[in-house]
Amino acid sequence: MIDRRAVLASLFAVPLITLRAKADDKSVSAAMLETMADGLDRPWSFAFLPEGVILVTEKSGALRTIGLDRKVSEPISGLPEIAAVGQGGLLDIALHPNFAQTRLVFLSFAEPREEGKNATSVMRGRLSEDLRSLDYVKIIFRQQPATTGGQHFGSRIVFDRTGALFITTGDRGSLRDLVQKPDNHIGKILRITEDGGIPPDNPKIAGWLPEIWSIGHRNLQGATIHPETGQLWTVEHGTKGGDELNTPQAGKNYGWPDVTYGTEYSGETIGEGLTAKDGIEHPLHYWDPSIAPSGMAFYTGDRYPDWKGNLFIGALVQKHLARLVLDGGKVVEEERLYDGRARIRDVRQGPDGYLYMLTDEAAPMGRVMRVTP
Repeated sequence: MIDRRAVLASLFAVPLITLRAKADDKSVSAAMLETMADGLDRPWSFAFLPEGVILVTEKSGALRTIGLDRKVSEPISGLPEIAAVGQGGLLDIALHPNFAQTRLVFLSFAEPREEGKNATSVMRGRLSEDLRSLDYVKIIFRQQPATTGGQHFGSRIVFDRTGALFITTGDRGSLRDLVQKPDNHIGKILRITEDGGIPPDNPKIAGWLPEIWSIGHRNLQGATIHPETGQLWTVEHGTKGGDELNTPQAGKNYGWPDVTYGTEYSGETIGEGLTAKDGIEHPLHYWDPSIAPSGMAFYTGDRYPDWKGNLFIGALVQKHLARLVLDGGKVVEEERLYDGRARIRDVRQGPDGYLYMLTDEAAPMGRVMRVTP
């Protein structure tokens, strides 16, 4: 039997990998990546507990901790059944805003449904003091309708400043025609309370389900709250040349599939081939060619002074960490860090002020990395 840890020790014998951002970049003399933990199986998201322990999800269905000693735990018990199929599995994680008192953890996942179907759901549970189990588990949201297949589940979850929970979904690939219809959860951003109820300040639009915040999205795999304005920011996968950065507003329509900068992967136009239309919100920024944007975070710390206020986005297809410089609500500069190194699934700012990111790789190669100036 192969000793996985011995293999990993040889692969990561030198934990620091020196990677220069760009030859002419004066903001970072030598941006470095440090492997904080490895041996993970397609890690999807992570969160920092108050004591510094990291909670991390694996798409295959495991929730684990990474201790201060950098050791990865056995799976935490108590999760419901998960459909680890295609792009689905155990996905995003968010801690309750008052986690220190409630110990509530929120997870999005692909849930198996009737007749072989599946869909995005969100659960919450109380993390035990010994970090070994989730108790009092409750599913607080179920995307409808469910379908077969393994495409476009979304899914990010993020709390706003009021304590309401945003949930992003996808069009499931085969259900594109439902995205512009507001009587379902396909290709939508939802906003609910921590127990699954409807916040009183949600949009109140005739024909819309009360939990819908915005419509017209393809596959949202990044979401975060602006640290100064409290505004929701998202990124979504388009088709060929149609990835988008948006600041979704209540009751607005973001176009998919009627309006998009993307084309079909075959090169054919989508719908009428429109990039603008009355009543449709224009993206703040789009990528052509596509980068497949995923997890995202604003940087607010002091470890990298020249990066303060920048937005960082993981890129899957083009394998880099995107650094966006903003001027108000406009992107004025974009830089690729660690270009070609790995599929970056998620990026977060740690309580120590460093940036951390996940590499979307199968075991034993999935890693938590730290950017060290």
